[in-house]
Amino acid sequence: MADTSPTTGVQKKSKRNYTLIALLIIAVVALAWYMFGGGQQEISEEEAYIRGMESWVYGYPIVLMDVTRQVLTAAPAPNEEGTAAPIGQFAKMPHYVRPDVKVVVRISLNSLWCTGWMDLGQEPVVLSVPDTHDRYYAMSVMNMWTNVFASVGKRTTGTKPGNFLFVGPNWQVTRPADIKQVFKSSTRYAWILGQTQVNGPSDFAYVNAIQADYKLTPLSQWGKPYTPPTNAQVDKSVDLSRIPPDQVAAMDAGTFFNRLAMLMKDNPPAAEDAEALRKLKDIGVEPGQPFDISKVSPAIARGLERAMKEAPVKLQEGVLKMKTVNGWMQPNDIGRYGKDYDTRAGIAWVGLGANQPEDTIYPTAFKDGDGNPLDSANKYVMHYDKGTLQPTNASWSISQYKGNFYEVNALNRYVIAPWMPLKFNEDGSLDVYLQADPPGKDKESNWLPTPPGAFNRFAIIGPKKML
Repeated sequence: MADTSPTTGVQKKSKRNYTLIALLIIAVVALAWYMFGGGQQEISEEEAYIRGMESWVYGYPIVLMDVTRQVLTAAPAPNEEGTAAPIGQFAKMPHYVRPDVKVVVRISLNSLWCTGWMDLGQEPVVLSVPDTHDRYYAMSVMNMWTNVFASVGKRTTGTKPGNFLFVGPNWQVTRPADIKQVFKSSTRYAWILGQTQVNGPSDFAYVNAIQADYKLTPLSQWGKPYTPPTNAQVDKSVDLSRIPPDQVAAMDAGTFFNRLAMLMKDNPPAAEDAEALRKLKDIGVEPGQPFDISKVSPAIARGLERAMKEAPVKLQEGVLKMKTVNGWMQPNDIGRYGKDYDTRAGIAWVGLGANQPEDTIYPTAFKDGDGNPLDSANKYVMHYDKGTLQPTNASWSISQYKGNFYEVNALNRYVIAPWMPLKFNEDGSLDVYLQADPPGKDKESNWLPTPPGAFNRFAIIGPKKML
């Protein structure tokens, strides 16, 4: 017995050490499993709400872009109004947009527009433009995060004929000899918004002839006779009864964040978005991984649903509070937002598809000179001293909107532009009358009818210099 006791004591000590080592190994493995994505840290409802608000703002532009893409491409062939065309083809507006068209917000009335969506995951696409004979045009191309990564037009590439190749993130190609320039998109899908200066209805036919030669060609068909399909397959599940912003606003948290997660697979976030992605991961959302809200904790689910109800309201309130200069809101980072997610989301809501300020500036006002909200119960005058209208390479225009869209009026006038028979004062200054009722026959040429209730005004200019 005496001989075995020391041995027994040693055995007990060894078991104790092995147990401690085993527990330590388990703890290290568990920590590593969590740190490298095997587990999810439990956060409170309030934390999930805050993360949800921030993540909604971060993801709103790409989700709205995707819904817009589906709506604008749900057509077997380009339609007559120029508001929809299959992917890989241009939709070309033959005249000013009708006031009841609401597929895209705030379409300006100083240009004829054409839009085209490219699926650069399938293959590269060639954009061909004709000689516009010094006519101002700009083809702005943006990725799914609404950043403009290419601009083809008078300012950047001139007005002579040219062919430009667009390549997706996973393609490496040798530039054909007849391609003037290659642009690489960081996302699978890219959106071309082209505007060609038009000087009133009498100028439509001239611009239509230019538009006819704006073309998109798959690289595999380049150099061959190519006719775009006229009976493309249409996704019947696309909702055409509601405008894209309303569709996004109606999404619940599960739908919104799952769509965001799946979009990020083929349309990857920028490297600088690492912190935003960490916040998304905190609520269970990861790029390319399906998000099932029933799989997260009830506290996280409640927080996200709260965020979905409040984020759109906060966004609209934030837009109204944007910094202004002399009453005009004009962010200078439009089209190249970096980590300015608030501005990116605000511009997506108020003007999805906005160009960079070198091509177009968008001074917008929601309040009058006294700081009060614009209201059609009042009468307003916009006064420009002689020589104070912004010098442009193209044109300028003044429009006003009920929310983000035109409101039908009896005069059927939705813009004040330089091609109109405006009456200037004797000293060369210009007065524009913004009011619901006619200002009198002597002032009607300068009258822009205001929609009922609150409205906002918007001037769009092809600038010679940035404001």
